[in-house]
Amino acid sequence: MDNVKILSFKIIRTVLLSLFLFFAACVPFRKEAERPVPVQVIPLPARVSLHKTAYRFNTGTPIVYTDPGLRFTADYLHDFILNLTGKPSEVIYRAKVSSGEDILLLTLNDHAEHPEGYHLSVDKIIKLTAKEPRGVFYGVQTLSQLLFAGRNSMGVITIPCVDITDHPRFPWRGMHLDVSRHFFDKEFIKKYIDILALHKMNTFHWHLVDDQGWRLEIKKYPRLTEVGAWRVDKEDIPWNFRPDPQPGEEPTLGGFYTQDDIREVVKYAADRFITIVPEIEMPAHVQSALAAYPQFSCRQEPLPVPSGGVWPITNIYCAGNDSTFSFLQDILTEVMDLFPSKYVHIGGDEANKTEWKQCSKCQARIFQEGLKDEGELQSYFIRHIENFLNAHNRILIGWDEILEGGLADNATVMSWRGTEGGIHAARMGHDAVMTPGAYCYLDHYQSLDRDIEPYAIGGFTDLLTVYSYEPVPQVLNRREARHILGVQGNVWTEYMYTGSHIEYMALPRLTALSEVQWTSAKLNDERSFLSRLPCFLDLLTNHGINYYVPAPQGVLKKMVFMDSIKIDLKNPYPFGEIRYTLDGQDPEMANSLLYKRPLTFFSNIKFKTALFLNNGRRSLVRSAEIVRQTPIKSVVPDSELTAGLGFEYYEGRISTLDDFDELTYKRSDFIDLIELPADIRDDHFGLKITGYMKLPATGVYTFKLSSNDGSRFYIGDELVVNNDGLHGFQDMAGQIVLEKGLHPLQIEYFEFEGEQAIKVTIEGPGIPEQAIPAGWLFRE
Repeated sequence: MDNVKILSFKIIRTVLLSLFLFFAACVPFRKEAERPVPVQVIPLPARVSLHKTAYRFNTGTPIVYTDPGLRFTADYLHDFILNLTGKPSEVIYRAKVSSGEDILLLTLNDHAEHPEGYHLSVDKIIKLTAKEPRGVFYGVQTLSQLLFAGRNSMGVITIPCVDITDHPRFPWRGMHLDVSRHFFDKEFIKKYIDILALHKMNTFHWHLVDDQGWRLEIKKYPRLTEVGAWRVDKEDIPWNFRPDPQPGEEPTLGGFYTQDDIREVVKYAADRFITIVPEIEMPAHVQSALAAYPQFSCRQEPLPVPSGGVWPITNIYCAGNDSTFSFLQDILTEVMDLFPSKYVHIGGDEANKTEWKQCSKCQARIFQEGLKDEGELQSYFIRHIENFLNAHNRILIGWDEILEGGLADNATVMSWRGTEGGIHAARMGHDAVMTPGAYCYLDHYQSLDRDIEPYAIGGFTDLLTVYSYEPVPQVLNRREARHILGVQGNVWTEYMYTGSHIEYMALPRLTALSEVQWTSAKLNDERSFLSRLPCFLDLLTNHGINYYVPAPQGVLKKMVFMDSIKIDLKNPYPFGEIRYTLDGQDPEMANSLLYKRPLTFFSNIKFKTALFLNNGRRSLVRSAEIVRQTPIKSVVPDSELTAGLGFEYYEGRISTLDDFDELTYKRSDFIDLIELPADIRDDHFGLKITGYMKLPATGVYTFKLSSNDGSRFYIGDELVVNNDGLHGFQDMAGQIVLEKGLHPLQIEYFEFEGEQAIKVTIEGPGIPEQAIPAGWLFRE
């Protein structure tokens, strides 16, 4: 009898436990009211109402969609849940749904206000409603983040019961990718599109044409890809110094997309509600096309496809040749057949007009059309192309140089040289997309760690700089502001060779930009964004997407001390942990020392440190050789000193200070401070600045050398800072222990092209960082 009782008890207990687990999976799981689960979503939704309960997600819950247009989104969500849990769900189409069913519901509602908005309700069921299928897709991105954030190590997913009503701030939420400078296959392009989809972006600006490569098959002009898609491989030479190919050198580097490839990618993007805007450059950035068809250039001479970016490239379409326009119209006809986008980007930037000035046909066109100059000839060129596009119900969009000489009647401006182009266009009643280089160029360096970061084109645009951008200029009134369609990030690939490198440069700056694009400016908050970022980075890791992790700050490549040295590391993020080693080995998360507080050393150390995220991702490793140093003795000059410094000025083209002897000496003179002298040319020159510096105390001195392009800073024969090479304005720092008194200094500098600048600051015992005062500088 006792055995029967025990058996009955076990049966009852099993049934009750099964019922409990069943209802726990199907109904909200109550949590403590005072501790609601936070919403870990990027970009931040417009309106979030958290309830005091949580929902335990049943991985077997069917996904039901009520409109055929939602089938792809339903399958997309199913695949995400399958990847997350390993358990498939049933995907069901049903026009009508009964109340009380345990389902994940995707449905449309004609009464919703915003065409890209959605409403997500998590209560007894998960219900996602929108006016259009694209809104449901964006809602799925939000739901996917909630599910991902709600998982635990046991495979249970618990998400907050919540009402989210959301819509984007801007209709143009874009990212650009240059595939001309380096070619990336269609599988990576699809992955790039997936990355955009995760961020609720809706526009992919595909830069298909430039001097260094034509990437789009055009049936009527096959030589565009037979010739224009390939260049001689000179990747071992700096981009701006690659010579033109010589006879006998075979073009082997490149690639292109067939028209079938394009159709496949366009559909792939459209399924994810992303419009691809093709860019077909004109009238400049087209030497790849002119290498294939030189008859459309001004000189009509054979040309190679450039292997790099020796500047300026003056070859340009001939604006005085009627056949040029026929050629371009034929190309655009095929482009419009491949890309349904209402916008076609024609570039229009950086058109060097040297050839037009020397071309009799172009000069005749200026005279015949009553144009003022070559600037108006460019406007004539753009208007001609715009009329053709408008006749085919397409809108011309171009970089802000299309404003020069007068803007085409219906053109849209993409403002990259700051915000002025967008402001000017908006005030003229034209639409504009804001993409200023200082905020939106994701090919710039994203940290000041130039000694460990992959080589980049220059500049500095970090994560929070991107996040701080406000796309609507305050100077615009409400009517004008309506012409700001949105904002776009740009990725130029002169110095990017792999898809993984593109991901590393773009992310997570692209993530920050997505919140600028989507979320109301009133809701943008740096601390909130950073608090939500770790979970999103985990999501990127789950998708196999590479991204940048900043290295700890607080150490230099070489650090010196007299008696002891204190290392105070800083984490650029409010999350993650710093680990370090003292034996020269790279830090590892499992067995390296955890940094908790400043460290003091009394002997030489090979110090390495890195930042680790909770998901195991690690930053690049920062290395520091920490060395005890005896102060370098001061000197007594052979002759009486005078205030100021001397310099020698040279001219010529070099890309590194190692080749300084190749420059031609021009003159010598004096300067009062460490600065560029007056009366020097804009590009292709070098300087040697020499003299003495009088220091007020003995101790460790830190010198920061900033320049555009290369520079070096010496104390006596000791190289203290090496900032050599081709680069934009950037800082490098070095340390040295110096005795009180006079020390000889020398600075070497060269400028290749672009902006020119050099600056030196000093920091030392009792001396805050500052420019070296004029009163400390002397010459013989």
